[in-house]
Amino acid sequence: MARLLLGVSGGIAAYKALEFTRLAMKAGHSVRVVQTQASTRFVGTASFAGISGAPVLLTEWEPDPMRGAFPGDPLPQHAPLSHLALVERADAFLIAPASANTVAKLATGIADNLLTAAALACRAPLIVAPAMNAAMYEHPATQENLSRLREPPELLAAVEAAIGEGRVGMVSGHMAGLRVLVTAGGTREPIDAVRYVGNRSSGRMGYALAEEAARRGARVTLVAANVTLPAPAGVEVVPVVTAAELAAACEARFDDADVVLMAAAVADYRPASPHPGKLKKDATGEALDLRLERTEDVLSSLAARRRPGQLLVGFAAEHGEEAVAYGRAKRERKGLDAVVVNDIGAPGIGFDAIDNEVVIVLDSEERHVARSSKVEVARVILDTVLSRRSYTDSKVRR
Repeated sequence: MARLLLGVSGGIAAYKALEFTRLAMKAGHSVRVVQTQASTRFVGTASFAGISGAPVLLTEWEPDPMRGAFPGDPLPQHAPLSHLALVERADAFLIAPASANTVAKLATGIADNLLTAAALACRAPLIVAPAMNAAMYEHPATQENLSRLREPPELLAAVEAAIGEGRVGMVSGHMAGLRVLVTAGGTREPIDAVRYVGNRSSGRMGYALAEEAARRGARVTLVAANVTLPAPAGVEVVPVVTAAELAAACEARFDDADVVLMAAAVADYRPASPHPGKLKKDATGEALDLRLERTEDVLSSLAARRRPGQLLVGFAAEHGEEAVAYGRAKRERKGLDAVVVNDIGAPGIGFDAIDNEVVIVLDSEERHVARSSKVEVARVILDTVLSRRSYTDSKVRR
């Protein structure tokens, strides 16, 4: 796990840094916090100290009871300068929220408090999350300052990705060096230039899998079919629309992948003769006859060409009591290592929902994952399917 240094500047979004600290601790990281004096008007030092289990520092002149160490580290024999010792030991430094004033200081190298002095001395990845009034954010001076800095979309994921880029295997490293291919979302097959045949898949499950694999140190490519979610930090995203485009994207990347997670909802049928323009009511009359043809079975095509050592996992969105039985038959028929089955008929889970409930069908057993967030379900899926494979050093790509 990583040593994360969190810098908190003044702003109402400071309370969100408490949640970041909690999430980072839950993920197994150790956290130290430095605050500006202004930030204590929003969140007191005792709140961060209570969550992190370590004293919070405000100025470079106060002694650090932990002498620059992180929770779990042995205490140094002497008391070094706090702004130097903390960043020397940190694997990453996140400043969140970063006020307009702090952003300006960071962009110009000003170091007039502990937070900015630590940033200037930092040689680890430095991640900045600006938060301020909209007018201040849109001001040309702030935009110019931000252009010199990095703004991540997801704080913990960005921190872990930044660490992983410089220290392969550092973050939950049992997937370090593995190349993972994930599909997500739902394909759309055109009827005409405006209409299409599609489904309600939001892509949340596939995105959660991609993000979790990246967090564990894998190099992840995500083939996303019509997904509007923000891209997971550290993940290569390949946007596609149709089943044919998804198949082509997967085929081009399949041979190089060690783990393949096919979570996308791929259309089984498409209009045989899509209209190049827009169909008009007066041209089609009262009824429109639409002839459908089968799309390529992407998963079967990939399974037929898999190499030894590849892990191939399918997904089955089913409805009703026979869902698991169908998933079991699908795994056997297509020669997959596992199939993840979810019953889309259950309320509040599956398509376009935050939560999910699945059954992971393996060769000799089935594991039920009770209803929980798709982020948590992704963790269980990876833990379960990866435990069935032994990746030796020769299989890991360095």
